[in-house]
Amino acid sequence: MNRERCLVLGGAGFMGSALVELLLKEGASVRVFDQKACPAHWTPPGGVVEMVRGSFMDSELVAEAVSGCQYVVHLIGTTVPATSSRDPVFDVQTNLVGTLGLLETCVRAKVRQILFSSSGGTIYGEASSLPIPETHPTEPRSSYGITKLAIEKYLTLFSQLHGLDYTVLRVANAYGPGLPLTGEQGVIGVFLARLKEGRPIVLWGDDSVVRDYVYIDDVAQAFRAAVGQRSPCRIFNIGTGVGTSLLRLITLMERITGLHAKIEKHPDRSGVSANVLDPRQAQQHLGWKAATSLEKGLTLTWEWIRTTNP
Repeated sequence: MNRERCLVLGGAGFMGSALVELLLKEGASVRVFDQKACPAHWTPPGGVVEMVRGSFMDSELVAEAVSGCQYVVHLIGTTVPATSSRDPVFDVQTNLVGTLGLLETCVRAKVRQILFSSSGGTIYGEASSLPIPETHPTEPRSSYGITKLAIEKYLTLFSQLHGLDYTVLRVANAYGPGLPLTGEQGVIGVFLARLKEGRPIVLWGDDSVVRDYVYIDDVAQAFRAAVGQRSPCRIFNIGTGVGTSLLRLITLMERITGLHAKIEKHPDRSGVSANVLDPRQAQQHLGWKAATSLEKGLTLTWEWIRTTNP
């Protein structure tokens, strides 16, 4: 990629900044589009990137960002599962409609490949078996998951109609340094922050809910492996294949931090009871496999929280 330019939409965010840092270390030319307030030239570890800042709904600005780029990585999202279903119209307008404009821009700009961050945690719904392969039926239970799935379908359509090459990564529950410590998405950041502050950890339903937690550096490596990939597959699960219950997660956190968790339970919000992704297709076709154990990843995340958020 040394002579080719990669645009990372949402590149200043949690997942995007990890990918940008990796690309820069490899000597790639990187441009970042983000809705956050960032300088015209941002200097993350590994080099300097050109910044384009503004609304994802600004078609002219998005076209400016895409211009001259061979690869586009789409990580921008304006909602999380909980907020998306409160206002599905906003979810569709800012994510699906915005992405359709991006796809049309990519066709005009003759982009070589677009990579999209989908959601392994919400696309499938309640699993009939674990771990979940890419061929499992898709029955999302939130506007967030429905919108992600719709974007996947439009990527297929644009490939058929216009020859736009694409790859979809269905990412499990990503975590690691830089993750949000508040809000309604990402239990690891919220739980560790509450542990540190001595505040109770809020559980909706019981502590047997199972999720697949994948470390952020491994996620970045997955996107890097997918850039320019030429396998017959277009959709890949990005997870560990290992499920962890909330009870087990909290127990690990207590051991790593040396702190005792106070638990505050609330009625079930009717979420999915278990979600664990089968990553074998990514292993076979991308040569990618999650390398970071949950215990090591939690330790690194805790050190980041402890040292950067005193």
